[in-house]
Amino acid sequence: MEKIPSFTIDHIRLVPGVYVSRKDPVGTETITTFDLRMTSPNDEPVMNTAEMHTIEHLAATFLRNHAEFGPKIIYFGPMGCRTGFYLILAGDLRSLSTFSRIQNGAFFAIRM
Repeated sequence: MEKIPSFTIDHIRLVPGVYVSRKDPVGTETITTFDLRMTSPNDEPVMNTAEMHTIEHLAATFLRNHAEFGPKIIYFGPMGCRTGFYLILAGDLRSLSTFSRIQNGAFFAIRM
């Protein structure tokens, strides 16, 4: 059975940050999955469910209404392990090219 590349990451050494988790071809296009890691895996406490739900709604609202990101959004939602979020966008993207927009979303959420 083939290993899933994103599952081969060493979660003991993974620290909070913005990472490209994977890139997948869909027809002639590429979709990019970002790992928005807020806390370290396997390092309690994980994020509170209520807080994650609030961030999910604020970030999804910001991203779907963003002039550049809105048309590219495929999914934004929490990780099952409650250590962060997945952001899936249409396009072959890099973490650094996306970070400032994510930061703007965080500022949007804080002002709400």
